[in-house]
Amino acid sequence: MRRAGLDYREFAEMSVHGNLDEFLAQYPEQRIFPCTTKGSTNYADIAFRRGDCLLFGPETRGLPEAVLEKIPRETWLRIPMLPNNRSLNLSNAVAVVVYEAWRQQGFPGKA
Repeated sequence: MRRAGLDYREFAEMSVHGNLDEFLAQYPEQRIFPCTTKGSTNYADIAFRRGDCLLFGPETRGLPEAVLEKIPRETWLRIPMLPNNRSLNLSNAVAVVVYEAWRQQGFPGKA
């Protein structure tokens, strides 16, 4: 396990995988929810569980099709947007989905 070089690193655990295939091989039963404008499931309709994995792509282009095709389409999440509006930036999208998952868990570890 490698730790991030962040000023709050003592509060975070991070492991780095060379690619998605390595991750999937190491955690074959892991629930993975890619967040994409191509998803049809509203992120708020998922009953998140401890250990679920949320997957986000680059802000400018999202997750590549090659990544999405390795994950069942029914797990692809989307954040609802008004018609003709651009999608949220990456940090806002992550915050929205992560806080919903954390809320469903009862905010464990909160101060």
